Amino acid sequence: MSDAQPTAEHQRLAEAPGTDDAWRLWGPYVAGRQWGTVREDYSPDGEAWAHFPFDQAHTRAYRWGEDGIAGLTDRYGFLNVATAMWNGRDDRLKERLFGLSGPQGNHGEDAKEYWWHLDATPTHSFGEYLYRYPQAAFPYADLIARNAERGHGDDEYELSDTGVLEQDRFFDIVTRHAKASERDVVIEIEATNHGPDPAPLDLLPQVWFRNTWSWGRDDRRPSITAQDEGGTRLVLEHGWLGRYVLHAEGSPEILLCDNETNEAATFGSAGDDASPHPKDAVDAAIVHGDRSLLAPPQHRATKAALRYHYDAVAPGESVRVRLRLVQVTEDEGGAPAPFADVDEIIASRRSEADEFYAAVIPEHAGEEDRFIARRAFAGLNWCKQVYRYDVREWLEGDPAQPPAPESRRAPQPQGRNTDWTHLALADVISMPDEWEYPWFATWDSAFHAVGMAHMDPAFAKEQLVLLCREWAMHPNGQMAAYEWNFSDVNPPVHAWAAWQVYALEGAHDPGFLVRIFTKLALNFGWWVGRKDSDGSYLFEGGFLGMDNIGPFDRSEPLPDGQRLEQSDATSWMAFFCLNMLRIAWELARSDHAWDEVATKFLEHFLHIAEAVEHFGTDDVHLWDEQDGFFYDVVVDAGGGATPIRVRSMVGLLPIMAVANEPDWVPRELTDFTARLAWLRRHRPDLTDALLQVSRGEEQDTTLALVDPERLQRLLTRLLDEGEFLSPHGLRSLSAGHRDGVHVALDGRDLSLRYVPGESDTGMFGGNSNWRGPVWFPVNVLLTDALRTHAVDAHEQLTVEMPTGSGRHISLRQVALELEDRLVDLFRLGEDGRRPADPIHVPTGDLWGRAHPTFSEYFHGDTGRGLGASHQLGWTGMVAHLVCTSRRDVHTERNRGRSR
Repeated sequence: MSDAQPTAEHQRLAEAPGTDDAWRLWGPYVAGRQWGTVREDYSPDGEAWAHFPFDQAHTRAYRWGEDGIAGLTDRYGFLNVATAMWNGRDDRLKERLFGLSGPQGNHGEDAKEYWWHLDATPTHSFGEYLYRYPQAAFPYADLIARNAERGHGDDEYELSDTGVLEQDRFFDIVTRHAKASERDVVIEIEATNHGPDPAPLDLLPQVWFRNTWSWGRDDRRPSITAQDEGGTRLVLEHGWLGRYVLHAEGSPEILLCDNETNEAATFGSAGDDASPHPKDAVDAAIVHGDRSLLAPPQHRATKAALRYHYDAVAPGESVRVRLRLVQVTEDEGGAPAPFADVDEIIASRRSEADEFYAAVIPEHAGEEDRFIARRAFAGLNWCKQVYRYDVREWLEGDPAQPPAPESRRAPQPQGRNTDWTHLALADVISMPDEWEYPWFATWDSAFHAVGMAHMDPAFAKEQLVLLCREWAMHPNGQMAAYEWNFSDVNPPVHAWAAWQVYALEGAHDPGFLVRIFTKLALNFGWWVGRKDSDGSYLFEGGFLGMDNIGPFDRSEPLPDGQRLEQSDATSWMAFFCLNMLRIAWELARSDHAWDEVATKFLEHFLHIAEAVEHFGTDDVHLWDEQDGFFYDVVVDAGGGATPIRVRSMVGLLPIMAVANEPDWVPRELTDFTARLAWLRRHRPDLTDALLQVSRGEEQDTTLALVDPERLQRLLTRLLDEGEFLSPHGLRSLSAGHRDGVHVALDGRDLSLRYVPGESDTGMFGGNSNWRGPVWFPVNVLLTDALRTHAVDAHEQLTVEMPTGSGRHISLRQVALELEDRLVDLFRLGEDGRRPADPIHVPTGDLWGRAHPTFSEYFHGDTGRGLGASHQLGWTGMVAHLVCTSRRDVHTERNRGRSR
């Protein structure tokens, strides 16, 4: 990316580097789902799905956030605008996306809607979102009942299976946001009838304040008042936001109520202080013909809808609604002609978005790849969310609500997140999936940042730092995993992501490296103190994000004093060491105090590498010489060890731990160089992980957990189409285990088999499978590592790809071809489909041909999309591959780069 940023959007980014800056005040930060989250769970048993189910979402006020379709809100989530609609047949307004809860789905939670993020710029100066709305009654009950009949071995029953979308009997409803200025936003909603017959439609854009007044912590109440003189508008007043006006084009009906719970509808009875105009008043009026709950026109409301009714939209016809949200002073009523220039504003912002992505996505990418990358970037921007969660307040309960049950505050594991009372977030955070995972996960966030860095490096850096701040990171240095259990452990990938973001931005912000390094040093100490229980330099970590990859739940304690020494946990820590080392090298160039810090991480890495070679009373290794593979090992109280002989991703991850020493290190870092020389002389047993190649009078040094011989043996399996190499990336479990593999452990016969598609077990909820599918993030890490291996020590190495083919290529070419297979998941084929299209996505010009789907993971044989359907965070890294895969950036980063 060039340092000279010529586009209007780049200029806006320069004006607004921080999340509190004006151009970032308004964005699509509304959650895709707030119900069923831990934040909204105040139950005694911690059953979040049951405590706040979908059927209560339209009648019950949320405590911590809001949800909606194509929603727009401010940076703190106070004022929300979103698209609602009704087809004249549904039993409720379509105000939010529907899906099955975890217990309802046969593979865990599952969204049952179709929507796509069409476009978005990082300052949200422009954005488009497409929701596909059936013209028949939405089959809520049918989807619940039919999925309940299916087991783990069955496909999920999807909306397309119900028949309501046949003959294209749906509306495509596109919501556009275009900012005229920082506090002036045009909202356009356009609905197109794709069916063969005329169909009725109500478009009901809604505006509402998040309920902050019902909990006994802040009695201040915002207001919405209606005005219809000289044009339809709503005046919105809030103590922090100030005064805004929402102008509505035409003459819609104004419907007022309050964002408060309908207690009678939700709980069966209502108290004396129950709201007479609850949040479902619009639903009651439009769908059920009951207007008794609506507030009178003079009411100072906290929720409003603007109803545009169409008796019949003709086939192929489009109808359009336009709004304009503008901040005004106390005496202003807004612009006298608010819609005179909206066509120009939308066209201008769309053109600027085109110019921006033309600068962001390199020219070497073909038209199809540029389209894929732009859609991925759009999804990354649309999946940002205001994430509010104060654990202390949540555990205590609110003064104006019933007391929180004692069970909520029980120590973990009986209670939830009781060790995290310091955590208090109210930030815009990139979500893994706006519906299925509307909460951050630490390692997801790191991958998101790398994708973000191509278009918005300032936001990428802040995302990485945020989860290391004192109101997020535990005082002991642990990073919060995810809200269902902050104490779970995600892989330590933040240091890698920080280096990637730093390099992608142009390596000109060492201050960012200092900020992130000092926080990650605390996290490193936590790993060493908590996950290396016996000081052996071999690590335990639990499931480490790879949910059911083993024959048993790796998060559960083993009996009789046994412990699991994990190949992946140990590899992650070696990887962590080398990325911290790489950052310390960089900082030491301008501040020699960092020289000694680099030395510390060098020694820790060398000790880990030595431990991988030898541990235990019986001299059992993580490396199995006969199989040519790394395995987890169960160590008993006496030091005896039993390898878990399952060929999975955990045995490939040691490849990640590799770094090339920059050419300038021997000249400039005296402490590091002297200590390394001392180790070579006095501790040669520790320096096997140093690989050297002579170049004239100089020597290039590579630090690697895997030596050249073992690397080649691992690559033989990695590139074997009968094991890990699939047509679309690397499988998470060897296909050599199709017929199953058995492990004898402590008198038990444990087994698992290669499952290329959805999980066939309920472990971890059943909505995630690491027993065969292709997962994007670890594929990116491995291809990145192969690029590093391809420099210096392994520059001349060639390997056979595929194994047994007789075709030998360099490691750099291997990385390029693997990356090409990953990108190819999303490329349109001659049959009109993309390999990554989920099986339930119909063929045709309106479906996969026009709209790629960014799934959570991909079928290990076919590439079909599986799991969550909008996992833009880490699957969106396809944009990173499109932008970088044809440039050998590692040589540029690691060799003698000038400053």
